[in-house]
Amino acid sequence: MGMPATAKRWTGAEVRALIEANPLHTPRYELIDGELLVTPGPSLDHQAAARELVLLLAPCVEREAIGELLMAPFDVELEPESLVQPDVFVVPALPHPRPRGLRQLQELLLAIEVLSPSSARGDRVKKRDYFARNGVPEYWIVDLDARAIERSTPLGPRVELLAERLTWHPSGAASALEIDVPTLFRRVFGEPVPDI
Repeated sequence: MGMPATAKRWTGAEVRALIEANPLHTPRYELIDGELLVTPGPSLDHQAAARELVLLLAPCVEREAIGELLMAPFDVELEPESLVQPDVFVVPALPHPRPRGLRQLQELLLAIEVLSPSSARGDRVKKRDYFARNGVPEYWIVDLDARAIERSTPLGPRVELLAERLTWHPSGAASALEIDVPTLFRRVFGEPVPDI
């Protein structure tokens, strides 16, 4: 997510060792194409955005029975020698009972990153390319400063900038989730939300 820590080509084993040696889960270490991405601990606004997204997505994911909603820190390995930890993400339904001790996942239905100054390059370039080439149906970047969500899909290079409404209709869902983007950001920043 952040700037490359060094020009060294990192391996998955090396990055997992960094993660294991760090019981506080911050900074966050991720690996794409041999590049170590390091992101410092999140801000309060970042955490509030992740919380609000979970509150919006959870009822839809459960109602539509399309999978499971999870949050970082949790390892996602979509290709060998890679490791990412999206802030919020949805995976296809896991077997029941869920395997105990599961430590990584290899398929995503949705990946979401909340942008911070140190993560802009990693989120907008490295991760967007990574999720697209691995067939993740939707990737959202939540831009707190712009109060907008950037949505991309593997179908093309075009990025949608959504400042009013976001509609998420994942495969297998009978109905779509409609997110009022201005209301989302009012909740994130603790501002009054007008009655509708």
